[in-house]
Amino acid sequence: MRSIGLLGAVSIGIGGMVGGGIFAVLGEAVSLAHGATALAFFIAGIVAILTAYSYAKLSVTYQSEGGTVTFIDKAFGDNILSGSVNLMLWLSYLVTISLYATAFASYGGTFFKHYTPLVEHTLISIAIILPAIINLVSASFVGKSETVIVVIKVSLLILVIVAGASYVEPQRLSSANWGTPLSIITAGMIIFVAYEGFELIANSAEDIKEPRKNLPRAFYASVVIVIALYVLISIITVGNVPEDALMKAKDYALAIAAKPSLGHTGFVVVALAALLSTFSAINATIYGNARLGYIIAKDAKLPKQLMQEKNDVPFMGVVYTVILSLVLANSINLDEIAIIGSAGFLLIFLIVNLSAYTLRKEINASAVILVLSSVLTFLALITLLFHTYSSNPRAIVIFMAFIISSLLFELVYGRYVRGEFFKRKYTVKKR
Repeated sequence: MRSIGLLGAVSIGIGGMVGGGIFAVLGEAVSLAHGATALAFFIAGIVAILTAYSYAKLSVTYQSEGGTVTFIDKAFGDNILSGSVNLMLWLSYLVTISLYATAFASYGGTFFKHYTPLVEHTLISIAIILPAIINLVSASFVGKSETVIVVIKVSLLILVIVAGASYVEPQRLSSANWGTPLSIITAGMIIFVAYEGFELIANSAEDIKEPRKNLPRAFYASVVIVIALYVLISIITVGNVPEDALMKAKDYALAIAAKPSLGHTGFVVVALAALLSTFSAINATIYGNARLGYIIAKDAKLPKQLMQEKNDVPFMGVVYTVILSLVLANSINLDEIAIIGSAGFLLIFLIVNLSAYTLRKEINASAVILVLSSVLTFLALITLLFHTYSSNPRAIVIFMAFIISSLLFELVYGRYVRGEFFKRKYTVKKR
């Protein structure tokens, strides 16, 4: 039975995007774009809304909880590309959990007099382990709490915007204080992970009322609302706080942005809200990734252990997600996680845009828009990788390791495990 209306679908999209991303990457954007941080968020938003067009068209035609996985399979079939991209998507959500956990630690660290590496790694680990326990004990709590938390997050951002509007100093936003065109675009691509999340609407397509009407509206409305929120928050942040102060507090920039208008109380409230937001985002992402692993494993594209359930919860999916997220979050710094996360989703969204182009007749989509979205997503990814190669080559190495691992896994697992699985299945049917 379809139970989600338009407002609920929009909430899924906004909740997916306004998670830990804005709290984690705002300072990184300022460090590159400077006074043009709002423009960087807007550029990233254009790439997001063009990709949302592909998702909207695909979701209406192929309504499935598989979402991205289903679209790629429909376009390219069961081959090394679809198999490796499915695994890449699963890994990208692990990176997102790591990003949120690192942001949780950064904001949580503001409550400690001495923020040592031990405190940092303890907070990171708590931010991942506690939501995992919630998922295993009461998975229903995830869904029930998410709507309330979305309202709290958005209300907080609006409060910071309204309270800080009169404190903005326009000269800090002037073109004289902008970064170079390349650095502005690069900033937009590094923070692109803050827009990751609208695709979750596709996973709920089967439950959305009047899908042909509400699915496209939900995609476009959620992305446009979040673009507006991010652009306005960027203006308040850059316009209210000197850049040197923002750079000293780069990992918790949004809390600093609340100080001029709301004082120390505002700082504390935003820091607490960031903890709640990142915690809930980790909670929801563990929930979603465990189920994504279950869906992929059902097609024998991941080990069947991910299908093991306890109390209707993909138990082993949660366990694998937590273990790998703990390793990533405690071994890679925030800047690298943001780059890898953004690059991963840009690559996946590029393939989704190409999938939509391949299926353009079936989904009744504009070839012009799909070509534009594919080209822009490709250029965005190349720009990010080019800049990262010169500024942070380690992040490139880690990202390439993700891609190579996905391809090798699919080559080996697809040939020697899934191939045998389907061969046995076919032989049994034939007999």
